[in-house]
Amino acid sequence: MQNLSLFPDSYPGVPPTEGVKYIGSKLKIIPYLLQLSSKISFKSVFDGFSGTTRVSQAFARLGYQVFCNDIAVWSKVFATCYLLNKKDRSYYQEIINHLNNLPGKEGWFTENYGGKPNKGSSIQADGLKKPWQIHNTRKLDAIREEIEHLGLPEVEKSVPLTSLILALDEVDNSIGHFASYLNQWAPRSYKMMKMRVPALINSTLEHKVYQDDIFSVAPKVETDLAYYDPPYGSNNDKMPPSRVRYSAYYHLWTTICLNDQPKLFGKVRRRADSSDEISSSPFEEFRKNPQGRFIAITVIEKLIKETKSKYIILSYSSGGRATAEELYQVLEENGKVMEIMDIDYQKNVMAGMRWTNEWIRESEKPNKEFLFLLKK
Repeated sequence: MQNLSLFPDSYPGVPPTEGVKYIGSKLKIIPYLLQLSSKISFKSVFDGFSGTTRVSQAFARLGYQVFCNDIAVWSKVFATCYLLNKKDRSYYQEIINHLNNLPGKEGWFTENYGGKPNKGSSIQADGLKKPWQIHNTRKLDAIREEIEHLGLPEVEKSVPLTSLILALDEVDNSIGHFASYLNQWAPRSYKMMKMRVPALINSTLEHKVYQDDIFSVAPKVETDLAYYDPPYGSNNDKMPPSRVRYSAYYHLWTTICLNDQPKLFGKVRRRADSSDEISSSPFEEFRKNPQGRFIAITVIEKLIKETKSKYIILSYSSGGRATAEELYQVLEENGKVMEIMDIDYQKNVMAGMRWTNEWIRESEKPNKEFLFLLKK
């Protein structure tokens, strides 16, 4: 079994992508995903859980037709920006320059998410920590209001919205999500946010963007290859069922896209509609069904069965709810596993594996990620 460097630079031809800090980001996976997909012949890809859209961006830049889906509204905005835009960069540069030059103003975002430096502490007079310093939330309030006033069509509007989110991500006071904030202001939070034109993809192909439940989209999308990276739940039995879900980690990006000033709750001022009961995913389900099988496994099997693509690449994390033995059975019963890639984040190596008990053994180790290439 040959070990290879985990770093993307070790593979030529990996296209650049953009995105925000994201739990489970596939940025480091892209080189190996591309290498694995090179073993089959395909022209179209379905990215079923697109998140920051880095995988979709990579395939689109390489000339593949991309069908992209995620339940998150901000993910759809990113996908629309990178996959559907047909206008030149110079058109957006004028808009971005205009937005950058706006003076800051007090508004809803500053009231709820802006904080004063307080000699380095992000804890404010109300006892709450904040995700941004007030000079950046004032810019956010002014820019978000102006984007609305510009009256841009959906595709064109997605570009400054994406730019705004990317700029805010560079000056935030978090560890990569909005479920908690740092006690002391991060050095980057003192900087003034500055928008830039995203790295737009000029493609003649007709890509498609969905924002829906995966089981509503998968049965009607026909591509050569599907890539799935579901939000697997923790396999820690002590983890309470009301833990924060993936969709709730990025509630602020949702609010910035919708600009709807929602009802808020909790210390981090989460959207009321991001509560764990409302925003849960069956792939994060920690319970078993009456037959004693993890519900997360049953939905993975359902997804594979309902997928129209000839080939599927499935990501699996060793920390996920889906146990190795059960996942093994699901894959074996629903197709032919052509190859497995084992990525070890602790050792920074990747290795190819055969479909043997070797994988079952390796899956019990922490910080492991596996890519399965399945032929239906």
